[in-house]
Amino acid sequence: MDRKTIERNRRIIMKDLCFKLTSLIPPQHSKPAKELLSQLDQFDQAASYIKQLRERIEELERRKRLLALTTADETNNIIRNSVIELKLPILRFRDLGSCFEVVLISGHKKKFMLYQVIRILEEGGAEVVIASLSNISDNVFLTFHAQVKVCRIGVDTSGIFQRLQALIS
Repeated sequence: MDRKTIERNRRIIMKDLCFKLTSLIPPQHSKPAKELLSQLDQFDQAASYIKQLRERIEELERRKRLLALTTADETNNIIRNSVIELKLPILRFRDLGSCFEVVLISGHKKKFMLYQVIRILEEGGAEVVIASLSNISDNVFLTFHAQVKVCRIGVDTSGIFQRLQALIS
């Protein structure tokens, strides 16, 4: 191709990109004009809009961090205060049909391992989908979300519950 054709294609592409850029600016942000805006004015509006979006993002991120800190502190205080009042270890078993949730909370006197609980669940016919472990002060929180491996066979939830009770006793 000759240089003239290349330059014409470049101008067409740039004109198309400028149109796309101005189409992304919402009408409430663009200044109403009775005449057509020059490309320089359109670029200024786009730059102003981008700057406004960045400021909004920074403000929202600041508020998110502040809210996360506040929520985390409140949650930790609630957990710390409630666990002090409870007799450990604790087993909570919630059957949700084809899936279930197991929450174990242990103190420093009685600890059990993650693999022990997973083995009990899998031997009972369940498949562990999510497992999480958290340490808060001297307490260990184990949370398991499991589902039935084979729907036709099902899960022996009462057997699993009894074996978990025996584990924490």
